[in-house]
Amino acid sequence: MTSPRIAVLVPCYNEAPTVEKVVVDFRRALPGAIVHVFDNDSEDETARLARNAGARVQVVSARGKGHVVRRLFADVEADVYLLVDGDDTYSAGHGPLLVEQVMAGHDMVVSVREATDTSAYRSGHAFGNRALTGFLAWLFGRPCRDILSGYRAFSRRFVKSFPSQSSGFEIETELTVHALELHMPVAEVTAPYKERPDGSASKLDTWRDGFRILRTMLTLFARERPVAFYGTIGAALLALAAVLSVPLLITYAQTGLVPRFPTAILTAALLVMSALSLLVGVILDSVTRGRRELKALAYLRWPAPARPEPTPADGP
Repeated sequence: MTSPRIAVLVPCYNEAPTVEKVVVDFRRALPGAIVHVFDNDSEDETARLARNAGARVQVVSARGKGHVVRRLFADVEADVYLLVDGDDTYSAGHGPLLVEQVMAGHDMVVSVREATDTSAYRSGHAFGNRALTGFLAWLFGRPCRDILSGYRAFSRRFVKSFPSQSSGFEIETELTVHALELHMPVAEVTAPYKERPDGSASKLDTWRDGFRILRTMLTLFARERPVAFYGTIGAALLALAAVLSVPLLITYAQTGLVPRFPTAILTAALLVMSALSLLVGVILDSVTRGRRELKALAYLRWPAPARPEPTPADGP
């Protein structure tokens, strides 16, 4: 049996200070892999430096990491995909370990970041990551430790069944939810996370991207768990209607009259909206089940990565 095809996927935007080292490090760590750099219309020498270092380079003009990952997954053919940022903050030496976990049967392997110093992983970013990770685990009921990690390995069947919709840094959240919803085997590997080298600047906007990630979580929750999402809204509207109706019912029991017509009309409207919200959730749940079955069929279309059989010289 031939060795698996391994592709190292490096989305880049203005990473001239680091991309050459990233390419060289991963070619050294995974000698049989092909390094693909997808340049997100950089304004510096990222593409040229990556090509000189031995990477296959393609330009994606639509700005945003989500757009780049979508093109990476669509255009690259491999058995194991290793996705890593081009900022030289992740350890290339742990690449073989992530690949090994995919070959062992996991469809997604996440590198859980362990900061080598406080400047590499600022306290605000660490707190935001913990908060968003905990919120996602609460929404979908499965624990995970680092949903925003940009260093991951995937099986071919994960990549080719992933219907990406994100455009920016929220792509990592979408990757995690895709694995959770199809109940894929997922592994986590702790690896060092270091500070960006001098001259390299982060493209992450803490507050803007944090709110975009939170919005993506809620959108995915509404799309993947519509009964829970719209049922919660319906229950809240029903509770508000019940609170408003209590004084009306007391007055009616005492006098036989309903003097506060605006409150009565509002209560009736809230009851109708509550029922409609629940109905919308039930209807969308049928749509979600059908869409999930299609994704599962796309996932099952591809075989799991197979370990190469040992040669007689390798022993049993």
